[in-house]
Amino acid sequence: MACQYEQFHTAPVWPGAAGEPQMMVHLEIRVEELEAGLAHAVDCGARLADYQPQHDVRVCLDPAGHPFCLWVAGQAPGDSEL
Repeated sequence: MACQYEQFHTAPVWPGAAGEPQMMVHLEIRVEELEAGLAHAVDCGARLADYQPQHDVRVCLDPAGHPFCLWVAGQAPGDSEL
């Protein structure tokens, strides 16, 4: 994976909306414990997204606004119902 600085970057909108900047990549990050993983992500500069579509996954936004998901090891993302 390669990342680069974009001078005119506009943060994507989560959840996506017509006519708004869309996410460019989607990362699913497996964690052992959801709340501990979330705390670590926040300590590293992420923030919890307002919209959370699943109770067993946490959608976070990196400092540039890109969404990524944290999910618990041993369970595929989205396996359980809301």
